[in-house]
Amino acid sequence: MKLDSYWLDTAPRFSKPAHEPLAGRVDVAVVGGGFTGLSAALELAKRGKSVTVLEAGRLAAQASGRNGGHCNTGVAQDYASLAARLGSERASEFYRAYAGAVETVKSIIQEEQIDCDLRHSGKIKLAAKPQHFDSLAKSYEVLKREVDPDVELVPRERIREEIASDGFFGGLVQRNGMQMHMGKFGVGLGEAAARRGARIYEDTPVTGLKPLGGNAFEVQTARGTLRADRVLIATGTSQVGPLQWFRRRIAPVGSFIVATEPLGKERLDALLPTRRSYVTTRHIGNYFRATPDERLLFGGRARFAMSNPRSDEKSGRILRDGLAAYFPQLADVRIDYCWGGLVDMTADRLPRAGQHEGLFYSMGYSGHGVQMSVHMGRVMADVMFGAAARNPWRTLEWPAIPGHFGRAWFLPLVGAYYRLQDVLH
Repeated sequence: MKLDSYWLDTAPRFSKPAHEPLAGRVDVAVVGGGFTGLSAALELAKRGKSVTVLEAGRLAAQASGRNGGHCNTGVAQDYASLAARLGSERASEFYRAYAGAVETVKSIIQEEQIDCDLRHSGKIKLAAKPQHFDSLAKSYEVLKREVDPDVELVPRERIREEIASDGFFGGLVQRNGMQMHMGKFGVGLGEAAARRGARIYEDTPVTGLKPLGGNAFEVQTARGTLRADRVLIATGTSQVGPLQWFRRRIAPVGSFIVATEPLGKERLDALLPTRRSYVTTRHIGNYFRATPDERLLFGGRARFAMSNPRSDEKSGRILRDGLAAYFPQLADVRIDYCWGGLVDMTADRLPRAGQHEGLFYSMGYSGHGVQMSVHMGRVMADVMFGAAARNPWRTLEWPAIPGHFGRAWFLPLVGAYYRLQDVLH
């Protein structure tokens, strides 16, 4: 069993990293070489802007290359609850932003001819308890009436049309969704940005950001210093660099994934007849999908802990048990990959984007980042040059998480709370 991301292990390496010392001036410096930063760099370079991307490690190797591979419509919260809390108009605006984000991903793949095993699949949310199906039914009514007439409610007696498991009590299908190979997509996005003229540096952590007035900054790295007329922070949960203001507002929650040995088309078609993206309704739930080479990828918040090799291996054992519980027919299947990553969770599970003390930023995707990160990269290319109204999250306040100063000491408490909620509800 490899303690490596399946996406990263089976993707080519980025072929066009910059190697020359950093110097001079650029229109935009992007801090972070994940989907947000690369999407922004691509859009800016297409518009003729000089742009440099500074990635502390390997391109698209953190959340962008360590996720579950789902790209779907849908906010991170139950839509009916979100509408009740924020009002229908605002909730529908956020939902439509996610629908638009899926289209952004699709358009970039087509325009740049990125080879990433794109597949249109949709998503089903699976009710883990009978009462959860009642909640899905309420969301279905609101969604169908207000924002998404193409949703479908699948009762328990028909759930085996969707999945060969007796562990669920129905589901909610949202058809606007895709799957792709995350590693290939990340590299393809970087290659496209580089072709358009963006300079992309790997292994180049930012060590300092010195304000120069207005939106301009001196960006300091071990490879040299760069003057940027604008800086976009696209780092998610990164613990590298002078980003304390952002760290206090994001809880870095570990999410863990295993990938089975190849199961073959016939076996996977029997397990997952519709080959959708799947997510369960528990607070500490699971998400899964098939991979392009016929594996089952199965993930979840197995443990409320940071990701590291020891933590990943412990989480892998928990996930294997969870996989066997839902699919007893896979109890003896070999696990080839096990890995973890960090989700940049905000307190209300909604993204944040805007400007703070001259720095532009977009992050906090809270487990729904594949589509929204790519979309917000393109949006921030507009925002940085005067189109603030393009940002769907511009009106959201972003206070620091009480008692959080960068180290998520409270994660075990959060995990205990959610485990209790799963027992009670």
